[in-house]
Amino acid sequence: MRGWRVGRQAAPAALPAALLPLLAAMMVLPAARLPAAAATAPDPLEAPAADAVPAMSMLGLDGPYPMSRESSGTSWQPDSTPHEGLHVMGDRWMTMWHGYADFIYDDQGSPRGDTKAYSTSMLMFMGRRALPDGDFGFHVMLSADPLMGKSGYPELFQTGETADGVHPLIDRQHPHNLLMEAAGTYSMNTSADSAAFVYAGIAGEPALGPPAFMHRFSGSDDPEAPLSHHWLDSTHITYGVVTGGYVWRQVKLEASSFNGREPDQHRYDVELRRFDSYSARLSVNPTPDLALQISSGRLASPEQLQPNVAVRRTTASASVNRMLSEIQWQTTAAFGRNQPKPGTASDAWLIESCLIVADAHSVFARLERVAKDELFLPGQPLYGRTFTVNSLSLGYIRDFTLHPVRLGIGALASVYRYPSPLDAAYGEGPVSFLIFTRVKL
Repeated sequence: MRGWRVGRQAAPAALPAALLPLLAAMMVLPAARLPAAAATAPDPLEAPAADAVPAMSMLGLDGPYPMSRESSGTSWQPDSTPHEGLHVMGDRWMTMWHGYADFIYDDQGSPRGDTKAYSTSMLMFMGRRALPDGDFGFHVMLSADPLMGKSGYPELFQTGETADGVHPLIDRQHPHNLLMEAAGTYSMNTSADSAAFVYAGIAGEPALGPPAFMHRFSGSDDPEAPLSHHWLDSTHITYGVVTGGYVWRQVKLEASSFNGREPDQHRYDVELRRFDSYSARLSVNPTPDLALQISSGRLASPEQLQPNVAVRRTTASASVNRMLSEIQWQTTAAFGRNQPKPGTASDAWLIESCLIVADAHSVFARLERVAKDELFLPGQPLYGRTFTVNSLSLGYIRDFTLHPVRLGIGALASVYRYPSPLDAAYGEGPVSFLIFTRVKL
């Protein structure tokens, strides 16, 4: 093996021991103080004047906690995470718009790489209406990703889904569907600091994994999907899901029933099927700067090309956020395991971090270690073999604020470390890079 190295892959039985030092270290980090508005939330039935207001002063959709805690689906992030977007309070309703569009030139430097100019995007609209004993809310999210074509964009060592319903995508990331989320929530307060809630959608995200990568502050500036996507958060677009849960202060326990099949190559469709899968997740935010989760679920027939294979997925993650006068900094560490039946278990590890200085300079990095067994087609000599792939990405964005949007210009470079049998296919020491501009609300 050539190039840089990372630590050895942990054995399955070592998961708890590997996570405990990480979580224990994060638990003792000093916590940033929440703004006073977060500690003294307004009466939910008192309608402030219509205006843009900080997300920290609003209550969440699923319980009496700061809205800044909410991320994709029903997942949690640290309370101190900045909630980007346009927030408006009206008579009874609070609404928020958030979105971005990246315009990218991609060069994957390898014999199996490719070049492409394309765009990724997301537009989200959510609303919350206060009720006498709780809240009603909704999430709607759309993407123009289907315009890039069914084969998506080139990304070395990325696998999952299909472009034609016959062959798997290899060294490419699939586009997201036009409809990413269409879900409603209802929460009922059971005390001043607890609530029961239901989240249901024709498109939504079950209680499985950390927040989806494009919604994690630590990873949202990186225009590439993580190689660990299908071990951690690939269920963030699920066509048919119901989640029920209970929130008590900084703790949430929830369970989901959902359609386990991932979207097919027809990216404009709504692909409802019967609920055949389930999951459960425990989330804890012990301090305003820390969010922890552990989750597990059974996905029945997630892959269109392997309809008889079910997958048991287990994930754990920790996100640490720091908000200083001129610095915003968040780091996420995550682990995911897929246990197919039939098949052999595989693991993925991720550490990603984003540092924003003076609201203008973003530096971000992602380190991954993933066991890949889908890099070759049937009939090829290395078909079916599992290879541990390590990747390191570093990027920078310079943002210019043009209210109500920010325009960013950025670049990203990635290097890889893998076993020598892959040299013939991928070359020795490939370097990939992206150059992009971004518009964000």
